[in-house]
Amino acid sequence: MTDAGVAEAAKASEQRLAIAAMGRELSPQMLAAVQELYAAEQQVLAGAFPASASDLAYGPHERQRLDLYRSDCREPAPVIIWVHGGGFVRGDKGDATRWPNAHFGRVAARAGYVGVVINYRLAPDHGWPAGGEDLLAAIQWCRTRAAEHGGDAQRIILAGTSAGAAHVATALQLGGGLEGVRGAVLLSGLYGVMPYDDPRDIAYYGADASSHAERAPLEALVASAVPLFVACAEFDPPRFQSEWLGLLQQRFARHGVLSRNFFGSGHNHFSLAYHLGSADRRLEDELIEFVQDVTA
Repeated sequence: MTDAGVAEAAKASEQRLAIAAMGRELSPQMLAAVQELYAAEQQVLAGAFPASASDLAYGPHERQRLDLYRSDCREPAPVIIWVHGGGFVRGDKGDATRWPNAHFGRVAARAGYVGVVINYRLAPDHGWPAGGEDLLAAIQWCRTRAAEHGGDAQRIILAGTSAGAAHVATALQLGGGLEGVRGAVLLSGLYGVMPYDDPRDIAYYGADASSHAERAPLEALVASAVPLFVACAEFDPPRFQSEWLGLLQQRFARHGVLSRNFFGSGHNHFSLAYHLGSADRRLEDELIEFVQDVTA
């Protein structure tokens, strides 16, 4: 191993120890600590891959905006749409000075793809299925406009974390606008394996628990012909681990084949997404391989 490789391995090991010490309970303090842990590496990535276009409207609402990140590719490249988390009630696509979530577009560009990072309407003003509807609108925008930015509209990957993963799942559930979608990446999401009983869930899915079953995307995900890549973290709260395991079990029971999956040892709910682009390449390499396989 080169000196640079040794240094990267040591850095990744230090980060994993720091994450383990944070525990499992989600909090603003944990989020801030995770972002600080990766800030230096992400700033380097931001300098290398600035947005190629910013705040493009894919719908009339002020939150229906997206940014694009692309490499200098000669051939039309697969498009990866990233949907941020935030408990359904907050979150942002980032920009030149705020790396969280913008970093995924840069990771996609570094891999030779077109990265699309979206904002979407938030609860409680916009409940279910607003997030899924917004993603479908962003897919439609990509189908008609991606070629202008070097993208291949027939090779689209959906990817999201936490609430963003739930919105990806809802888009697959709603259907009706998935032409060109070759795969979906779900990081630490909610799919309906467990009850929607957190206040943030209720803000999005509604207070009437009797409606939750029909709003949950689980059955659609289990039945979907779209290839899935499903991940969770070692230090995710048990609820998210149950969602990961339950979805994989039901997909296996239905299809007899285990969906692509990843267990993020040494990571928590926030770092699973925010470490992408860092010295720890395990998940990033798996994601790139998945994209290569389903867009070949």
